[in-house]
This record gives sequence, structure tokens and C-alpha cells, in this order.
Amino acid sequence: MSAARHILIVSHTGRRDSLDAALEVCSLLAAVDLVPVLPRDEFDDMRAAEPTFSGVDVLGEDVKVDDVESVIVLGGDGTILRAAELVRGTRAPIVGVNLGHVGFLAESERDDLHDTVQRVLSFDYEVEERFALQVAVLVDGATVYETWALNEATVEKAARERMLEVVIEVDGRPLSSFGCDGVVMSTPTGSTAYNFSAGGPVVWPEVEAMILVPLSAHALFARPLVVGPDSSFAVEVLSRTDGSGVLWCDGRRAHTLEPGARVVARRSSQPVRLARLRRAPFTDRLVAKFHLPVTGWRGPQGPRTDAL
Repeated sequence: MSAARHILIVSHTGRRDSLDAALEVCSLLAAVDLVPVLPRDEFDDMRAAEPTFSGVDVLGEDVKVDDVESVIVLGGDGTILRAAELVRGTRAPIVGVNLGHVGFLAESERDDLHDTVQRVLSFDYEVEERFALQVAVLVDGATVYETWALNEATVEKAARERMLEVVIEVDGRPLSSFGCDGVVMSTPTGSTAYNFSAGGPVVWPEVEAMILVPLSAHALFARPLVVGPDSSFAVEVLSRTDGSGVLWCDGRRAHTLEPGARVVARRSSQPVRLARLRRAPFTDRLVAKFHLPVTGWRGPQGPRTDAL
């Protein structure tokens, strides 16, 4: 690793508030003689919006991804997922500043931006490693595509009017086959994302597990499943399927699934590293992010923590 400190800024430059926040972070870093790093597309967007914008390095051109110390993300959960994709395979922790709607993965809000930057600069955070999925697509026993997911890997029907016929497997053994709109295979981190919307259970982040949730399945047994971290899921698109399916990972990476394709998901050897600025019960985060009603609670009155 080089002696210089390289902090990557990832933002949703299509939104003015995110772009302004990125400019502010660049200014804060420049004030302490640190050169910010931006992905090429975001640098171009910021230069287009602010023609005098300068004083940054470009990721992959001026700075190698392995030399990134940490990542400050300005946006919602989708922007955090993009940042995780950019620094995949490195040890750079990610700290999110929420500029989106829910921002479940974010660690702070826009009003805390200055404090967040200062804490990142002084290494005043704890790193939390989050379970990720390694995902492979096999056809006739040969691997034709490999990727990963922090939130979920989803096998979905490609055409709205056609059902997807699948068989699901756990640890190398068949469990059930049915027609459906798709199947979600989720991590605990992703349990509050697509899995949650599909009726799957919310799983606390420290629980090492994988979750499978069928989507609109035509079957008597199509319940959500929770298995241990060393298990594996497989979803095979049956040859009787009329049409094709598609694999989506974190809503960002897609691969077409023809009849006979098999998707296998298991725990990845590379977790995603999130920087945590404060310790707070996950219950408090759920209440804050989903605006859950807790009026009338008469439980133990201990010291309160920041719900983020």
C-alpha cells in the first residue's frame, strides 16, 4: 500500500443534493491536504456540473483500488451497493451517509456529514464484516457465470405473462418444485430488502444464515427457509419452463437463465466491510428506519443510543 491516504467518495451524481454533498466532502478532505478519489463517471459528472472542479484522483487511473483506505458513500442503499462492488476484494471499509429514503445500510445522515468525515479521517470507527453470497450459474454441469451479492440473488421470470418452473435444492438435496414468479436467496443484510418485501423474515446482522423465499409460488409448500452459513441453495430452471429466467444480484448484475440453467448460492469467502460509527441495537435501527410504533412501551429504562 502506498504511503498516501486515499479515500474514495461514491455518490449518486444524478441528484443535485448528492453531488453537492460530494463537493463538500472533497473540500473537507482538501482542507487537510488529502486528495479525494472518485470513480471516472462521477468525476465526469461533477466536472460537467462544476467546470472548475479539480484536485481529485480518479479510481483505476491515478489510484489503484487496492490503495483505497476507506469509502465514504453519499446516497441510499443502492449507492452503497455500488460502492461495495467497486472495492470488492479489498479491505476498505464503507461508511454510508444517507441521502435516500430508508438508507438501511447507512451509518449517518446528511446533517452529520462533517462529523462523519472527521471520524473517518481519525479512524474513529469499528469495522463490521457482513456475510455475502457467492453465486454461480451452471449449464450442463459447467460454470458459465459467477458473481456475488451482499443483499440477495434472485431468480426471476423474464416475461411478465409466463410463470417460471423451478426446483429448489438445499445442501445438494431436492426440496420442492413449483411454478412461481421467482425465488429470492438472501443474506441477513438483505433480509430488510427484497426478502422483506417478499414476506421473508428479518434476520439480525450478527446471525450467520441464508434465507430462501419463493415469490408467488403455486405450491402447497413454499415457505421461507432459513439455513446455516455452511449450507448451499440451488434453484434450477426446469426444462418445461416456457421461456427464460433471469438472475439478478443486488439489482445490479444480471444474467439470462435458459431452461436447464442452475443457480447455486453459498457463503462467499469475501465479506463486505462496513464502518460503524456507533454501537446501537439492531432493534433500534429497525424502529427508526421503518418508523415502527412503540408508543406505550414500559420496558427497562437504560441509556438511549442513536438509532442509526
